[in-house]
Amino acid sequence: MKLMGNRFEITVVSDDALWATDCIAKAVAEISRIEQLFSTFKPDSTTNFINDNAGLKPVAVDKEVIDLVQRSLRISRLTQGAFDISYGSIDKSLWNFDQTMTALPDVVTAKEMVRLINYNNIIVDEGNNTIFLKEKGMRIGFGGIGKGYAAEKAKQLLMSLGVENGIVNASGDLTTWGVQPDGQPWTVGIAHPDKATKPFSTLNISNMAIATSGNYEKYIIINGEKYSHTINPRTGLPVKGIKSVTVICLNAELADAMATPLMIMGVEAGLYLINQMKGIECIIIDENNKIFSSENINLI
Repeated sequence: MKLMGNRFEITVVSDDALWATDCIAKAVAEISRIEQLFSTFKPDSTTNFINDNAGLKPVAVDKEVIDLVQRSLRISRLTQGAFDISYGSIDKSLWNFDQTMTALPDVVTAKEMVRLINYNNIIVDEGNNTIFLKEKGMRIGFGGIGKGYAAEKAKQLLMSLGVENGIVNASGDLTTWGVQPDGQPWTVGIAHPDKATKPFSTLNISNMAIATSGNYEKYIIINGEKYSHTINPRTGLPVKGIKSVTVICLNAELADAMATPLMIMGVEAGLYLINQMKGIECIIIDENNKIFSSENINLI
């Protein structure tokens, strides 16, 4: 099913098909609730209300929104701005990855658009439960963390309903718990960046979450050169040097949020950061198909 602009697949292991179907329906309702808060595709979403009032006034929001914004800001600080939910000022007028774009955007225009990308200008007032974007024209978006957050919330709901084994898959960002019907651990394939439908390796990830960001997902070719849809928030231009990043950890929200900034940071800085963090690992494939992994990864 399509939710939050992405394809969600929910798997529940049970002998009772009716009960499992009811549990899945409740998980879908939970994801739809989250979509109403965080989707920029819904005109009446909380996120769009925040954006509409950028530079004008603080907006009162649910504590759930405050909490996700605060966690997003922590990841921004951790990645030195490579992750930044205020990326929304870069719109389709600069980059449009629908294959009709035939020329690179003007570098000066790109630089002007990224002027508004600054997570330090997202002002959170926890006492009054408000969020204020300091600059007019600023826009926040949760495209880099929302899928993982929704997957994690759906998983928590399913577990609270008594589901002991399952998967929530948000367009490849997925979280698992328990085991398969045959008792074996859940196993996922890591997509080959040049053959997106074929895995180059598999990982056992029961009770773990995994997210992949890659330039094979969405891109354009201009003058024979491939440009990925992952934009560097500092320059407004696509990242180069890395084909894909896969992040594995206990939480789908964190896995989702870390995959894209690692592409922006590059192999050396990305691996250094991940190796300083507990309970999180990554696999990076560079533009020459060389595979790098963090210290505790064992590829099958």
